[in-house]
Formats: sequence, structure tokens, C-alpha cells
Amino acid sequence: MTAEATSQDLLPADLSMGTVMLKVGDMKLMTDYYQRALGLEVVAEEDGGVYLGRLHRPLVHLASAPALHLPGRGEAGLFHTALLFDDQAALAATVATAAQFDPRLFTGSADHLVSEAFYFNDPEGNGIELYWDRPRKNWSWNGTEVVMDSLALPPQRYLEQHLSQESLDGQLGTEAGVGHVHLQVGDVQSAHDFYVGTLGFEKTAGWHGQALFVSAGRYHHHMAMNVWNSRGAGPRKDTLGLGEVLIEVASGDDVGALADRLKVAGVVSHHTGAELRFEDPWRNSIRVAVR
Repeated sequence: MTAEATSQDLLPADLSMGTVMLKVGDMKLMTDYYQRALGLEVVAEEDGGVYLGRLHRPLVHLASAPALHLPGRGEAGLFHTALLFDDQAALAATVATAAQFDPRLFTGSADHLVSEAFYFNDPEGNGIELYWDRPRKNWSWNGTEVVMDSLALPPQRYLEQHLSQESLDGQLGTEAGVGHVHLQVGDVQSAHDFYVGTLGFEKTAGWHGQALFVSAGRYHHHMAMNVWNSRGAGPRKDTLGLGEVLIEVASGDDVGALADRLKVAGVVSHHTGAELRFEDPWRNSIRVAVR
């Protein structure tokens, strides 16, 4: 592939993930969770709900949708929203407050070689990953694929090593971002055709034909898709859970290039110039906008 073709066909290397919108049934319960368990603060109250984040940066948009039902376990949609922390102390502080809020919502932890991760569900069943990245110089690559694993990461030992009163007291003053978004889909090949073939992500890893990891700029993954609970799932109904995934790019030219690719691929989209809205094959809504 030529350099010219690469720039035309791939998403920009400086892409980042933006706010994840969730449709929620109980706004009070969910807002309380994201504030008290995850240490987020209200950034804005608009667009039919509340934006929560750190240091005025919105990470999660909770939109009130009390008339909708919870999705079934096997339906396509959100697997988890992954919040990325700058250091292990900041991660440990949020793991501690999340575990203290309701230990039953903790679902596991793992050392992925590229990162250290802890997993929770919010009160309406939306998956959450809290993680810290190891320095990129410590990642290993086999050609275009990054080496990841799921090794034991005992939570209590991690908190003993990294949690401090200082990090707990300063929780709201530390940065966090949406590092990646992981989806449940019906089949991995269709996910590859759409997210790699059409959108222009690069595949960074796979898992026995059951999961796909993709990124821009050789990050380990900005998005992932799996069929662990949802193999064969069709297009989503309008349910509680994932409302929209936001991908942020640097310029309108980046948005325009993607709009052209979607048009060629026959994907219906709405393009305003500064942003682009469309759906993946499972009706997960995606918005690409200038940062």
C-alpha cells in the first residue's frame, strides 16, 4: 500500500475516543454511581441528561430514557466503556471507591501486558473497565499485532501496592479519559469488514475468531468487538445501554475523508462538515467529530 493510499484509507493516527452516551432508566441511581463509585463530577446538564467527567472533560453522557427496557444478555451493544488513568495510584483510587460502593458490581481484573485492568458493571448492567497503560516502549509487537494476554492481577494486592490516602483525597483532581470502547457484535468477520475495511482502523489483535481489537496510530486498541455473549446477534432494538460512541479527530478533512469512504461503501450517514453520524451493522450509533 502506498503512503498516499494509507492516508486516504486509514483513520488518522492522532484519533481519540470521546464521550460515551448511555441511555439510562434511573437517572438518580446511575448519576450517583458514576459520581460516588467512579469519582466523576457533573460537567454539564444538557442534551436530555447529564455529562460526567474529570477536570471539565466529559467522559460519560447519561441520557434519560425511562420508557426503554434493558437489553437481553445476547443482544449486540456495549461490552464495556474503558476509562484510562494516567498512573497506577489514580487507577487504584477509583478501583477502591468502585469496590467500596458495591463489591457485587466488581466482575474481574487482568494484567493484559500492555495494561492493567479492573472490570465492573454499573447498576443497569453496562460494563466498565478501569485501566492504566504500561509505557508503549514496553509493548511487544508481532508485526502489526500487539502482544496481549489475560494474566492474574489480584485486586487486594494491587491496592496494597498503589493505593494511598493522597490519591483518594485527590481523586477528582486527576485526569481520566475514554481509552477504548468494546462492543458486543454478531460476528467478528462482519466487524472486521466494517471497522477495518470501511472505517479505516487497523487490526491490532484477534482472539480465536471470537474477538477483534482495532486502533489508529498503533495504540493497542481504540475499539474492540466480541461475540462471547452475542454470537449471531442481529441489529439492535432501541434499548437502555449504549446510545452513541464518539470518535474525535483533529480536522474537518479527517471527517470528510471518512464520509467519502462510507459513501463508496454504501453506508448511510449524516455529514454536517464538522461531524459525521452513522451506524455499524448492529445499529450501534457512532459519531465522528472534530475534537
